[in-house]
Amino acid sequence: MADCSGWAALLVPAEAFHEARGHLPEVLAKRRANPDPALEALDEVGSLVQFVDRGHYRHLRDEALERIGRRDSDDWPVLALVLAADSPVWTEDQDFFGTGVATWTTDRVEIFLRNAARE
Repeated sequence: MADCSGWAALLVPAEAFHEARGHLPEVLAKRRANPDPALEALDEVGSLVQFVDRGHYRHLRDEALERIGRRDSDDWPVLALVLAADSPVWTEDQDFFGTGVATWTTDRVEIFLRNAARE
């Protein structure tokens, strides 16, 4: 991810990132895993992404819910941000497939980055 920081923006709803950071210790505790390495990795990812405040995509909430609501309405901030930025979403979450936005899975992003590095 760091290799693309000069020519690609990785946008993340700030609330989604902070929510993930808040839930990660609890999830890992249930699995009897030390949360520290995962939190460190998440913080490293956090240093590479651009956090976007809800005010930049809130106006697209209803449209995002209409597109994704039956699948997982909690994902509306991500979809609204994608709509606001007119960009694809990098996800493994199948709830985003069929929402009318381009979706990139990690294996496709890896191919893209590998090819971009050759150019």
